[in-house]
Amino acid sequence: MSVARVAALTYYPVKGLAGVSVEHAEVTPTGLLHDRSFMLVEPDGTFLSQRSVPAMAPLRVTVLGDGEALRLSADGVDDLEVPVAYDGKRRDVSLFGKWFGAGVVQDPAADEWFSERIGKPAGLVRVTPEHERPGWGVYKGQTGFGDAHALLITSLASLDGLNERIVETGGGPIPMNRFRPNLVVSGWDEPHTEDKVLRASAGEVEFGYAARAIRCAVPTVNQATGEKNGPEPTRTLARYRRQPDYGGGVSFGMKAAVLTSGRIAVGDEILVQDWLPEGPDPAPASR
Repeated sequence: MSVARVAALTYYPVKGLAGVSVEHAEVTPTGLLHDRSFMLVEPDGTFLSQRSVPAMAPLRVTVLGDGEALRLSADGVDDLEVPVAYDGKRRDVSLFGKWFGAGVVQDPAADEWFSERIGKPAGLVRVTPEHERPGWGVYKGQTGFGDAHALLITSLASLDGLNERIVETGGGPIPMNRFRPNLVVSGWDEPHTEDKVLRASAGEVEFGYAARAIRCAVPTVNQATGEKNGPEPTRTLARYRRQPDYGGGVSFGMKAAVLTSGRIAVGDEILVQDWLPEGPDPAPASR
């Protein structure tokens, strides 16, 4: 097997919006610094995502300075800079009807800007200082406003294997950003090697397997345009990546918990300390 290395690092300041690719990052117990620290919510506090609002995909957010402000950007409109409120007025928010908590209300100008872009009322909130939301799986860890885990890890070998199958049936290859990973691995020869990692490290960071990443409709969304381009990759994944232990969903990538925080950089070698034992995936029973 070739040497495995970190090929790409990406964080997503606002859940469901465009990612920010970096050469190095600080990794906290909830993932890459600033990853999914913010999210957009409906008037009743339910989170918004590309599942129902694909127009969120191309909206860009830049964290300014040490996190004291955000720059909101979209094609065809002027940028907007807004201050970040780390504490203050709260509102009730929820994720997937399973987690109910609070978010810190942000600048009303941001709410107006996002509402105009996506065509429906939206409010921007940030995690509270006391935010605590455990994940689930083999290693549980903590997460911010991410789906359920601190890190999503994919590999170039997995994408290559998927695209080969898509092309064989007359489709066009898709980019990695459809899967919105935090960490992409190069150097693994076998597709989906990430599924077999129990515990590994890169740079100063150690992470542990939580569960396979079961994919929703988001990978069918063109991340550059915010338009659904389905049925790929879901159709092809359904041919060979069905997961009976996860209710029959299709998987691509691995969700991980942060075991040791620290600094990580593109090019860091990934060292696997332990591999998952052969047999049924242990994560679903931990959910």
